Amino acid sequence: MPALYVMIPAALLIVAIAIYIFFWAVDSGQYDDLDGPAHSILFDDQDPSHTAAVDAAKGQPAAEQDPAKKSEPPHA
Repeated sequence: MPALYVMIPAALLIVAIAIYIFFWAVDSGQYDDLDGPAHSILFDDQDPSHTAAVDAAKGQPAAEQDPAKKSEPPHA
């Protein structure tokens, strides 16, 4: 019986800490985008200077790119 006098307040303290951590996570935006990380694993990382799709949409051949814009591809 005396163990209950210690265990019940300890359990209440642990629950209070868990609730505090949960509300902190919600307020800091941890649950704002649930689908983005799940879908991002399916797509390759794109080089920010890669403009072939933009040039194709505009009707320009990709060979007309400025050579000064080219950079090294990202390293794996």
